[in-house]
Amino acid sequence: MNALRNFTLATPLLLSPALAFAHAGHDHAGVLSGIAHPLLGADHLLAMLAVGLWAAQQRGAARWALPLAFVATLLLGGLAGFAGFRLPLMETGIAGSLLALGLLVALAVRPPLTVATGLTALFAISHGIAHGLELPALASPWGYATGFVAATAALHGLGYLLVRTLPQAAAPLVRLAGAAAALAGAWLLAA
Repeated sequence: MNALRNFTLATPLLLSPALAFAHAGHDHAGVLSGIAHPLLGADHLLAMLAVGLWAAQQRGAARWALPLAFVATLLLGGLAGFAGFRLPLMETGIAGSLLALGLLVALAVRPPLTVATGLTALFAISHGIAHGLELPALASPWGYATGFVAATAALHGLGYLLVRTLPQAAAPLVRLAGAAAALAGAWLLAA
């Protein structure tokens, strides 16, 4: 009897998201697909976390400029991908960005702001084009872009907060995480 009561109470909760998605004018499927793309691809996930880790290792304006440069360039790349633009060796660029970002975190490199933002934007273009090219059928490009931009910003924020909330004594762990990301990038390049 208790199980039947729990089932009866839970059923409306389980059905409510499906009802919300049925309303016209909302592109939940596109937004959710956009959110899923960076979260489910290990190469994208690790690179975007690494941007947040690297930003947290910086000083001054670079702390916000690096994630902002990545997100802005990612969106531009996504729009290019929506238009069908293909980048030669795109997957190599994604793996290379993971290798480079991992090394930048592992070595805690602090280049001048223009160099750091330029590198970050360069890394983001391959990721953005890949996102854009993988626009699901029937999904709104704008909903999908909203999703992958939001997920990317959240991953940057997660990496940033991880570094900023850890005690200074944990800095070697952050560098170790960067080295692990670099190894993942090297493995992808070799594969």
